[in-house]
Amino acid sequence: MGLFDDMLKDSESLFLNEMELDYDYVPKIVKYREDQQQHMATCIKPLFQNRNGTHLLITGRSGIGKTVAVKKVFEDLEKETLDIIPIYINCWKKDTFYKIALHICEKVGYKWVHNKKGDELFKEACALLNKKKVVFCFDEVDKLEEQSILYSVVEDVYKKSIFMVTNEKDWLAKLDQRIRSRMIPEILEFEPYNYDETKGILEQRKESAFVSGIWDDDAFEKVVEKTVELGDIRVGLHMLRESGNAAEIKSSKKIRMPHVESAVKKLDSFKIRDSKDLGEEENFIIELVKAKPDINLVQLYEDYKKKYNQSYRTLQRKVADLEGAGLLSVKESTTKQGGKTSSLNVASKKLTEF
Repeated sequence: MGLFDDMLKDSESLFLNEMELDYDYVPKIVKYREDQQQHMATCIKPLFQNRNGTHLLITGRSGIGKTVAVKKVFEDLEKETLDIIPIYINCWKKDTFYKIALHICEKVGYKWVHNKKGDELFKEACALLNKKKVVFCFDEVDKLEEQSILYSVVEDVYKKSIFMVTNEKDWLAKLDQRIRSRMIPEILEFEPYNYDETKGILEQRKESAFVSGIWDDDAFEKVVEKTVELGDIRVGLHMLRESGNAAEIKSSKKIRMPHVESAVKKLDSFKIRDSKDLGEEENFIIELVKAKPDINLVQLYEDYKKKYNQSYRTLQRKVADLEGAGLLSVKESTTKQGGKTSSLNVASKKLTEF
């Protein structure tokens, strides 16, 4: 065996289709969520008979397949019929009435949006939506700044089914009573993946994302064990990618235990929610904090309000959400006068805190 037989050439890669390791990638088969997908399909089925569908609250902890299962159902629905429009809304990115109304207009092809308010946009969208049937998904619905959009959807869209996805089991109790009484959603709870299911999902992604036969068995097993330990399939996808990157850096033709151990060391700095997943305002806040380390909330608001016509309370909520997502750290201290102040910095959430 030559000294360089085990090294990659410049034109070689261990990755076959790296996109399959993305968190929001929808595989051809969403394994171990067949029952949940069937439940969603049953909720949509009345729309095929021109009747209202069933509304659904989908709950369960992060990283156990809620979003990918919904997206798979929507993908299959689009292939099945053109008479039912699936509209997916990420409420992290679109948390106000106006942003959601604008997004719905884009989905239905309404282009005359300039200088129109949110209620005007929604009215125009409804005129088009009500010629067909609609399935809405409000993913991370607990991040909505304005719940009134749910009321408008319930009241003004004729034939629809509404899916709401949240990690918070008790979110429904926080929903405005007027909306809750009109929706009366069923509850679909996703349970965490067990060991065999976790291994099966990661095996599926590994086989699609990498050149065949380049993973050592014990290295892959380490990825599975760590993913089960932390209970989030996105951790496993991250580790698969980082292990492959570590192997390529070392010009190795195989992914071995040292490469996985290198990926494990990076877990503390791994962010479940990346800035690319956030909305414009959240990214603006993060960039402000990056530019001004240890900025306090009052100072932050002075810059924030120059660009966005939002209240101080709105900024507080967004900062709290970003802190909870592990993107900001907030340190509280007492001033010389005995008051309370907070300093903000960019931070990463440790997976071990889940």
